[in-house]
Amino acid sequence: MPERDNTRINEKIRVPEVRVIGEDGSQIGVMKTDEALKYAQDRDLDLVEVAAEAKPPVCRVLDYSKYKYEQAQKAKAARKGQTQIVVREIKFRPKIAEHDYKTKKGHVERFLRHKDKVKVTIMFRGREITHPELGKKILDRLAGELEDLGVIEQYPNLEGKNMTMLLGPSKAILNGTIDKVLEEKARLAAQAADDAALEAADDDAADDADGQAADAVAPDPEADAGTPDVAEDPPADEEPEVEADETEASADEASVAEEA
Repeated sequence: MPERDNTRINEKIRVPEVRVIGEDGSQIGVMKTDEALKYAQDRDLDLVEVAAEAKPPVCRVLDYSKYKYEQAQKAKAARKGQTQIVVREIKFRPKIAEHDYKTKKGHVERFLRHKDKVKVTIMFRGREITHPELGKKILDRLAGELEDLGVIEQYPNLEGKNMTMLLGPSKAILNGTIDKVLEEKARLAAQAADDAALEAADDDAADDADGQAADAVAPDPEADAGTPDVAEDPPADEEPEVEADETEASADEASVAEEA
């Protein structure tokens, strides 16, 4: 609902006399209100009260419609220059399910993208308060996964049965460059994955080549087992000597027998 305009102009000015300022900002002086109104109407302008508390009240001669428009533009520019801080709150449980975690994380991301601050609260019940590390683990995980969107303005703090953390929009959010930042991060991650895959493929190829080289150098045990050992035959000229020695021994034995 628009604000009511309480500015007194023209016939709404009921005081007997006013101090008049001309359309060019010059001081006209103190005049009877009727005379001041006629002075403004002769110039197709309005008599506008600008300082009702003064003695006598101060009025300006101007185009009131134009004046209102200019004042509205100034107020709009002043509001635009101001930073309106909105703090949202999202509550988690220390034993939250993965699906619920992702849903609430999406709410936090949406609030940060709207340049709002987010108060993240872990609510402990009963004996859950004896394990505050569970709540801190959730808050640390959330802050890490949203590090491009938000910055920690208040680190996890346990107060009573609640642990709270305050996230504010990141510089990329405030500057309007968050989409470019996320795209560049995704590109670098994909490039790193491709490089890792190529390196793994090169290692596998090198291992295969080393294996093939080792197989080529190693002797074949089956081939060695299939070749029987062959004894070398004695030289041909040695066999007669053995036979001759055996003949002489037999003749000697026969001579001994005869003598006996």
